[in-house]
Amino acid sequence: PFQLLEIVRREEVVLRAVLTTHHHWDHARGNEELARLCPGLRVYGADERIGALTHKVAPNEELTFGAIHVRCLFTPCHTSGHMCYFMWEDGSPDAPALFSGTPTLLPRTPSPPHAPGANLPHPSVRLRVWGPPPLAQPRVTPQVMSILLHGDAAFAGQGIVYETFHLSDLPSYTTHGTVHVVVNNQIGFTTDPRMARSSPYPTDVARVVNAPIFHVNADDPEAVVYVCNVAAEWRSTFHKDVVVDLVCYRRNGHNEMDEPMFTQPLMYKQIRKQKPVLQKYAELLISQGVVNQPEYEEEIAKYDKICEEAHARSKDEKILHIKHWLDSPWPGFFTLDGQPRSMTCPSTGLNEEDLTHIGQVASSVPVEDFTSLSRILKTRGEMVKNRTVDWALAEYMAFGSLLKEGIHIRLSGQDVERGTFSHRHHVLHDQNVDKRTCIPMNHLWPNQAPYTVCNSSLSEYGVLGFELGFAMASPNALVLWEAQFGDFHNTAQCIIDQFICPGQAKWVRQNGIVLLLPHGMEGMGPEHSSARPERFLQMCNDDPDVFPKLDDFDVRQLYDCNWIVVNCSTPANFFHVLRRQILLPFRKPLIIFTPKSLLRHPEARSSFDDMLPGTHFLRVIPDSGPAAQNPANVKRVLFCTGKVYYDLTRERKARQMEADVAITRVEQLSPFPFDLLQKEAQKYPNAELVWCQEEHKNQGYYDYVKPRLRTTINRAKPVW
Repeated sequence: PFQLLEIVRREEVVLRAVLTTHHHWDHARGNEELARLCPGLRVYGADERIGALTHKVAPNEELTFGAIHVRCLFTPCHTSGHMCYFMWEDGSPDAPALFSGTPTLLPRTPSPPHAPGANLPHPSVRLRVWGPPPLAQPRVTPQVMSILLHGDAAFAGQGIVYETFHLSDLPSYTTHGTVHVVVNNQIGFTTDPRMARSSPYPTDVARVVNAPIFHVNADDPEAVVYVCNVAAEWRSTFHKDVVVDLVCYRRNGHNEMDEPMFTQPLMYKQIRKQKPVLQKYAELLISQGVVNQPEYEEEIAKYDKICEEAHARSKDEKILHIKHWLDSPWPGFFTLDGQPRSMTCPSTGLNEEDLTHIGQVASSVPVEDFTSLSRILKTRGEMVKNRTVDWALAEYMAFGSLLKEGIHIRLSGQDVERGTFSHRHHVLHDQNVDKRTCIPMNHLWPNQAPYTVCNSSLSEYGVLGFELGFAMASPNALVLWEAQFGDFHNTAQCIIDQFICPGQAKWVRQNGIVLLLPHGMEGMGPEHSSARPERFLQMCNDDPDVFPKLDDFDVRQLYDCNWIVVNCSTPANFFHVLRRQILLPFRKPLIIFTPKSLLRHPEARSSFDDMLPGTHFLRVIPDSGPAAQNPANVKRVLFCTGKVYYDLTRERKARQMEADVAITRVEQLSPFPFDLLQKEAQKYPNAELVWCQEEHKNQGYYDYVKPRLRTTINRAKPVW
């Protein structure tokens, strides 16, 4: 409310009324504090007020909303709140397994409330099956098994299931078998199976990989246990996926609260007549003389006691410990309350000897009978001699240097081995022997970390989910996913929207995945041009109307943001941002809009001098030409990002306006570099400020940048 009132005052707007949200039995309403701060205003909304919202909620405070009693735990990371069964936590190795009694580590992964993301655990658990980093390839081990739990409607209806099945036997993605358990309650919310699928069974999608499918009556616990044992033995013996179709019913409505009689009256009349499974099985065992009624009641009482004791212990909890909600421990990263152990970033520069060595390896591997590739490698060698790098070589040097430091690197996506634009060439193919390849980057240093580069299937959703799972469980690995063209990330939108963007806010879960999205309006039409930067910037969590007051501004901003968005204009800055990503003392997703035409642009080159010790990633690159020498005479400052900078400098030179127009490059868009751009605006007191981009006005960066630039200059002048 205080920020809203500040905006009202600043914009000279009259506040006439306050709107509260509707009354609902399980929801608290907002804007009560605003109504209190503005006495006399008319309040629209429900008549009944919730007095508890007229003050700040303190840790461990107890509130009552109608029939609901709430006690507020102290949550250091201010999570957004989520239904408990969509959360996860790291399983204790001391917890006994249900049937065997053997101590079992049971890590669980998050699940979103809607069906599409239900298969994220599939790629996420794979890293568990592979083993801890720096293991670069999956291993077959009898001690680890991935189990996925599905609903029948989602298993049949969601394409992610099909995608992940097709990943199941690919060398760079296999788990060597996953046990899929489908809870087939024969309904999807309110939708009958005959409206939800065309196949006889919801599990028929598994036939695409010839996975065995076991259908079992869930009212027969012994049959369920037998079938699950057979499925586990199949997976252990043949290392292939297997499916258990658990045919059952849903006793209550959706989410345990919905009224099912509206849409399935006959079905639920029959369900109401059914005895619960526990009661049926107990009666069977009693009739067989296996147990008697007192023993059965004693077991029920034991379980009730466990639940009651856990509920009683929960009342003594004062703080939500972040480490309890990690699916894998991140040693050395966080204190108990989830704060980073450090807020400094080491230098990302590299000594010249290492740069030269990496460049020589990248350019000296002979490839017989292939003139085109030989020419590319020769060009790399000439750049190394001239102490310059282009985009591909800068990436090579960033990766190679991190491998020396023990950082496992994994790069995947469609055609990433060669690169969509034939610029990378990290896997060299023998021109005379089929399937004989060489990855020079795996032979840079003795005892280096492994480098994994793998062409993926033609899938964005499933593959990005896999890489996200890898990054979540591997904080000390640099995990990158590259879209063939930036436009194509839209088919992985669920992973981006539900996991990568809000993962820390929803699940107290950091991850350092890197998305490389080729972007530029010089593409082959509208389907190969835009990575939609406006979408990513719209999902950034910084406030456009507040100038942050922070110590260690650049690092602290990174820690507070939900993800980092950059658009580099130089190979050196690309080099630094890749190295910074893994050297930070915490993990945040990194979105990089990578160039296309700049890959071979003669001016898009960087000197070794920009990559030596003492250099670092530049959030903003100021103008260094004639305009910067006489800033008082500058009439216009153009702010831009990415490859449009080269178009602007060419046009400025053609019009002989180098002294009149300054061009400032914003390399890091989010978190927004308020501090550096404030200095730039103050440097040119007589200039008008203009944001320039090649995208349409309702696309690109304009809507994100303009209000933040106005905040930077305290709205002293317009931003065009």
